[in-house]
Amino acid sequence: MRTAATAWMAAISAALALGIVGSLGGCASPPRAIPDAPQALPAPSPGPLPAPLAQAKSRWVPARWSDLPALEQDALHEAWPAWLRSCEKPAPAWRALCPQLRQLSDAAPAAQRQWLREKLQPYRVESHQAQADGLLTAYYEPLLEASRRPQGRFTVPLHAAPSGLAPRKPWFTRQEIDTLPQARAALRGKELVYLSDPVDAMVLHIQGSGLVRVREVDGRQRTVRLAFAGTNDQPYKSIGRWLLDQGLTRDASWPGIKAWLAANPARTQELLWQNPRYVFFREEALPAGEIPGPKGAQGVPLTAGRSIAVDPGSIPYGTPVWLDSSGPQTPLQRLVFAQDTGSAIVGAVRASRSVSISWRVYQGLRVASPVGGAYSGTAKRPCAWRLPSSTGS
Repeated sequence: MRTAATAWMAAISAALALGIVGSLGGCASPPRAIPDAPQALPAPSPGPLPAPLAQAKSRWVPARWSDLPALEQDALHEAWPAWLRSCEKPAPAWRALCPQLRQLSDAAPAAQRQWLREKLQPYRVESHQAQADGLLTAYYEPLLEASRRPQGRFTVPLHAAPSGLAPRKPWFTRQEIDTLPQARAALRGKELVYLSDPVDAMVLHIQGSGLVRVREVDGRQRTVRLAFAGTNDQPYKSIGRWLLDQGLTRDASWPGIKAWLAANPARTQELLWQNPRYVFFREEALPAGEIPGPKGAQGVPLTAGRSIAVDPGSIPYGTPVWLDSSGPQTPLQRLVFAQDTGSAIVGAVRASRSVSISWRVYQGLRVASPVGGAYSGTAKRPCAWRLPSSTGS
């Protein structure tokens, strides 16, 4: 995502989309292009399926509602608030359905499921080469301790964007930022807070946003969000993958990476420099009461367990998606929503699911989803998913 990047990878075994896209007629016609947002359609009938649809990076193949496993078991009332978030910034085709979604927010699950079947047409998402396998990752929002100024163990800065930073114009690499006087001068005065651990800083760079409990100069403590504000436009490289490729570890989870660094502290910078991408942040004050999720690329706050990051060239923002994953501990079969993206989210069948785990000093997890622990950096999960597209009315 642009505000929260992806972390751990897991295998996906198949995907379907429940789209608003396409027409129910013309089943014998060839696939046709669809716009950035799905088009409103008449309600589906039990008759012949509509024709496949072509996105820029995917092909949508029509499916039956009976193809969606465990639809009757999902707690749709838990998904509805995330759907209403998408209605804060809806695509044109979804705008007409948002009043109905609001009216159904307190409806019984049976009524919500009936509405889905009447208004939406399921599609399976696959590549243009008919490949339905892909990758599923998870990401979260860390909660870290920080200081407003460098002191004691708090020596690792997080920076606001420097002046002159421009999209699609590569800036200094991570190693150059740490070593070149010109880069260091450009970031002087841009320090927002200081962390105590360079790996925690890397985690925040990869996630793209996070909460920090910062100690102010006057001794007060408060929690703020550091939101994504840009990058140096250098490619992302996984430091865990580098360790694996070098044969230095068999455990590329974050605990495994920290364990390797504890045994090899002199190689900390060498490891971190393998990822040339550097992320810049902006500070956001938090509202009183319950803290909302960070904003995704759709421009709406993410919802724990119900928001996913996708390649918008394959799945437009705001599209509802049926996720079907047989995990190592518990299956994931639920309605989620395409509300975010990320530099590592590329291709037809690729998604990253927001589980909104907040870290307290790295390993103190605040789990906002009962399945969040399964994404703690060690799980590899097969996943099939389907996207519901709205048909309009």
